Amino acid sequence: MWYLCVFYHRLLDYRRPEVESLAELFAGPGAGESVEWRMPENHHVDSPFHLVRLPGDERLAAQVANRSLLVKGIYELWGHGTTYEELEKSVREYPDERKLPFLTPDSTFKIVVDSFGKVISSQEQNEIIQSLTYIPFQGRVNLKKPDHRFFVLETDDYGSNNGLPPVVKRSIFFGREFGAADRHLLPTYQLKSRKYIGPTAMDAEMAFLMANQGLARPGKLIYDPFVGTGSILVAAAHFGAMTMGADIDIRVVRDGRGPNCNVWSNFEQYKLPEPLCLLRADNNLPPWRPGLKEMFDAIICDPPYGVRAGGRKSGGRKLLKGVKGPYTVPDEKRDNHIPSTAPYSLAECVHDLLHLAARMVVMGGRLIFFYPVLRGEDGAANPQFPEHPCFKLITSSEQILSFRYSRVLLTMVKVAPYTEEIEKMAAERHQEFRENHQKWMEEGNLHSAVFEPAQDGKPDRESKPKYRGKYV
Repeated sequence: MWYLCVFYHRLLDYRRPEVESLAELFAGPGAGESVEWRMPENHHVDSPFHLVRLPGDERLAAQVANRSLLVKGIYELWGHGTTYEELEKSVREYPDERKLPFLTPDSTFKIVVDSFGKVISSQEQNEIIQSLTYIPFQGRVNLKKPDHRFFVLETDDYGSNNGLPPVVKRSIFFGREFGAADRHLLPTYQLKSRKYIGPTAMDAEMAFLMANQGLARPGKLIYDPFVGTGSILVAAAHFGAMTMGADIDIRVVRDGRGPNCNVWSNFEQYKLPEPLCLLRADNNLPPWRPGLKEMFDAIICDPPYGVRAGGRKSGGRKLLKGVKGPYTVPDEKRDNHIPSTAPYSLAECVHDLLHLAARMVVMGGRLIFFYPVLRGEDGAANPQFPEHPCFKLITSSEQILSFRYSRVLLTMVKVAPYTEEIEKMAAERHQEFRENHQKWMEEGNLHSAVFEPAQDGKPDRESKPKYRGKYV
């Protein structure tokens, strides 16, 4: 069956990948690749209205919709048209064996009129509901907890300010709801009410989307090697996953801003299970013992890429240049010692992350991380994403941050084992980074590219395209 999937009109690139990941979560391996999509007639791909075929019955549709952050609702589509006359004809033609089981006298129901691109007054909504006399409702109305929820969804002819190109035409849909996103959790987890946050703390909505991409659920172990204030792990823990984190700054994972304002207090605030452990660890020099492999079901993180906060790695400049050799911290200074660090280039950071994931993620597990992208003069991004022989890229979702700069959420799945040959290649690459540290720091300086003055003194926003997609 083709379902009508109505999205919230935000984070457009993230909508379909989230549904596909949740289908994988609830229906098993391969289900995400089996999801099919098509657009209603006269609708642009950026429209909130999509038609989707899921590899399962309506129970899967309800599970996906209820867990999602961006699905406003998934519906069994009874009819559609460009006018209410066409809608009536379409609904009448829908098979009675599909309609009548939900219109019985012993059932309760509710009809909701919703719209996109226009406002429908209360009086107009009542008139629309009264016009549905051709549907033989026999049950009782229950506005609080009905057995069945029916929706009339109306769109308008889009003008120039609706965020969509004018190819989208007026449509009216009628359907029975299977499920809808629980957006109430976002105010609960919003950053402004959280005890401990930092300048790069992940937005709650994005953290939950990343947790969905990582298939977080009870019994799964999720690891964040750049844990910071723990926003991503909080989202994973909300969905029942076990969590672990690491950060190079011991003051973040150990001290925070005091005994009642730290990473641990964020989990206590929401009454979530605490992480199994938080490590002071360097992504460039991971602490795992030799031979330890395939420990995590997913690694979900936001690596430092040097726009708001630059990456750091252990060693210090003198150690990297060979002026000073490796040293051992005396036992009496270990409690308060803060190790020296040096700048950590994006290229090296992503290489280390992929190598860590190749070794530590289980087969079929996922690596989810943000990758920064510089946009062209026309506002388009044509990036080359990092690759690894152990991983297959399944989705890339762009979030536009400015005319010059965006970030892309990459979702990779592990498809090949970690071998001695790959380990040897990684060691050679590490040595190359060490010998050419300054070169990697100078190449691709994202901070300079993002914050250099605009040409001709014109603000970037004047050059932004009106629509994010093409008029197709």
